[in-house]
Amino acid sequence: MAVTATAAAGAVTALGLAAAPAAAAPAGTTAARPGDACTAADLGTRHPYIKTTEVSPTITHFKGWYVTEGTTGQQTVSTDTTTVISVSVGLNDTIETSFAVEALSNVKATVGLDVKLEYTSTSEESNSVTWNLTQPGYYGFYKGTKRVTGTYGSLNCNRAQQDDGSWALKWTEGPGSGSFTTFTTLEEGAVRCQDSVPADSIMARAQALLDCGSAAAKADHPAGAVAPTAKQKPDRPAPQPAPTAGAPAEQPTATGHSTRAALDCSAEAYKIAVPGKPLSWGAPLLADDGVRLRPSSIFSAHLDNWRLCNVTEQDGVLEASLWNWGNGGCATIAEQNASTERAVLMTVPCAEDDLQRFYIYRDVPGSSKIGVQNKYTGSMMGYDRYADGEFIRQYSSGRQDGTGTFDLTAV
Repeated sequence: MAVTATAAAGAVTALGLAAAPAAAAPAGTTAARPGDACTAADLGTRHPYIKTTEVSPTITHFKGWYVTEGTTGQQTVSTDTTTVISVSVGLNDTIETSFAVEALSNVKATVGLDVKLEYTSTSEESNSVTWNLTQPGYYGFYKGTKRVTGTYGSLNCNRAQQDDGSWALKWTEGPGSGSFTTFTTLEEGAVRCQDSVPADSIMARAQALLDCGSAAAKADHPAGAVAPTAKQKPDRPAPQPAPTAGAPAEQPTATGHSTRAALDCSAEAYKIAVPGKPLSWGAPLLADDGVRLRPSSIFSAHLDNWRLCNVTEQDGVLEASLWNWGNGGCATIAEQNASTERAVLMTVPCAEDDLQRFYIYRDVPGSSKIGVQNKYTGSMMGYDRYADGEFIRQYSSGRQDGTGTFDLTAV
């Protein structure tokens, strides 16, 4: 491995440890917007914000039904599935992480509707509709909902220079944008062609499915189900195009660990420590162990020393590989655990792999406080409790109690 001093000047300059720190006003995290103030405790956190939304009434279940004289009254009809809506956030449709739940909660507040905040699908709903019919005619029995779709961005706390040259901490848009889908509680009912219904309502969408101008709608039928028209056939999703070169918008592509990369590392070594306390990140000696909080001593064998390698900077955010002086490995999240909340940070042979790349969000110059985010997973690094031997783990939204903020101090 090539460990050179060529990146040292750039890395140390980028860390900016010279000027006096500037105070930042506290800000509410759930309603954070780009440009809002944040604090050093927020450096290890991340929040979604909603960029666009669209609400569209959608029929999920439908059945045409003809009622004749003598067959009015309460009817129970098994409808056909016409459209399936599933809850999803980005590439993740399990909604198990705090980031995904917070994103859907922000959608709920944005559109003012009681939307689903966990994974579910309209196909899981019963298709049975019971309704009391008082007049004969051609009816559409339906279930429907309001489909809510849109896009979100990801906010991280990072330092920003003001017009007067001073520095402050602000929420800035970082990596991790994507799209979401959710829906409101299903409504059910029955509607006829001649009924007057509110425009652009779920009932109006059901009435449109009756295809009232068609011959099938105008013809007399025996009491009971009517064969579906072309409009009432299931809404089949369009086939997905074959993948093309390049990574999806949600996250970069992970590559294998088969090759060892020659890294351009800073000559300076750093400890990644808990602010004001003696424990810091300690790399493992065993390959199947993880990075833990450990005390630093003469017996640490440089396992608590890290170098920043292949450092780049964009919009004030550093990106680097974290190479451990003690075991010669690079910090990473194991590929099989990339989507797992609280997955343990490991070290492996260094490779050109986005699982081994980390964004570093910094406090104002003069302060060494940072937040650390994995490039591939988008999750922030933190720990469950302050204790010797506690694992460093990934959290999709970071640790909201400030335990994801560390000190990057030169040794």
